[in-house]
Amino acid sequence: QVQLVESGGGLVQAGGSLRLSCAASGRDFRGNAMGWYRQGTGKQRELVAHITSDGTTNYPDSMKDRFTISRDSAKNTVYLQMANLKPEDTAVYYCWGGIMGTNGYWGQGTQVTVSS
Repeated sequence: QVQLVESGGGLVQAGGSLRLSCAASGRDFRGNAMGWYRQGTGKQRELVAHITSDGTTNYPDSMKDRFTISRDSAKNTVYLQMANLKPEDTAVYYCWGGIMGTNGYWGQGTQVTVSS
């Protein structure tokens, strides 16, 4: 059974930082892309960042200044470093892994709440 388990979410004040982790098990994702998405209340799920198997990263323009994705393929783990957080970053953050353009595998999500 493939599982992606996120951790590191929580409550943080505006301007603060958090580091999310996503540990995968049941499948080796070294040859796959991994990524982070988020979904705020009443909003659609949106891409935060992707990272390919060779470490190439991709961010929407709105995310590239404050978010950094990385991975440790040996640990089958992907990370998201978030800096200078804003209240509008409040959302459930989901980990994803798989082949680009396919549904792939999803984690259950971790809540990030940024207070003003």
